[in-house]
Amino acid sequence: MTTRAGVLFDLDGTLLDTARDFHRLVNHMLAQADRPPIAFDSIRTQVSNGARAMVCHAFELSTNDAAFPALHRQLLDDYAEQLLIDSTLFPGMPELLTWLDDNDIPWGIVTNKPARFTLPLLAALGLDASCGSTVCPEDVTQPKPDPEGLLLACQQLGVTPEHSYYVGDHIRDIEAGKAAGMATIAAGWGYLNPGETPQQWHSDHVSEHSAELQPLLHSLLQAR
Repeated sequence: MTTRAGVLFDLDGTLLDTARDFHRLVNHMLAQADRPPIAFDSIRTQVSNGARAMVCHAFELSTNDAAFPALHRQLLDDYAEQLLIDSTLFPGMPELLTWLDDNDIPWGIVTNKPARFTLPLLAALGLDASCGSTVCPEDVTQPKPDPEGLLLACQQLGVTPEHSYYVGDHIRDIEAGKAAGMATIAAGWGYLNPGETPQQWHSDHVSEHSAELQPLLHSLLQAR
């Protein structure tokens, strides 16, 4: 039985900063509806909650409103056509991924972001070749916070969950990591809800800034 360690990441708000693309698209939709633009910080807090939350927040409606389905569909369709205009890896992430590759530490992504967006993004960023496992909602029966996706990724990477780490910027990431038996790292730089702090999630570790994640993982993996 393997005891090899690996590292798994959430995508939006953890590995990849996609908020500016969503901000641009949402404001375009608001302008089409003759509504005032929304501030960047306001939409940033909703990105990890998904497209539904962004639409509801920006248009001040609920998923039960008659206008919601068309707006939700428009955001997803527009995003599919403009995936990588302003999105980029968070600071320190390119160096971290290179360090993992150079040290033969398997890494992968477990996200609730659908494959139609995730896979083209990774390909455009040139990460698809080195990412050992990419688990999207279509690959599991239950999304996070269920641990199914994390356990599947560990299996695909050939690593032991108990010796591996999951990094995420939402409480569901920490809950999924704990349920999978992994050590968890809260991404304090991510898309936190207003008034929320990563310390509230009771993760095993907290990294306040993305550039601090590599030295933290280096220390943790050496200790293993």
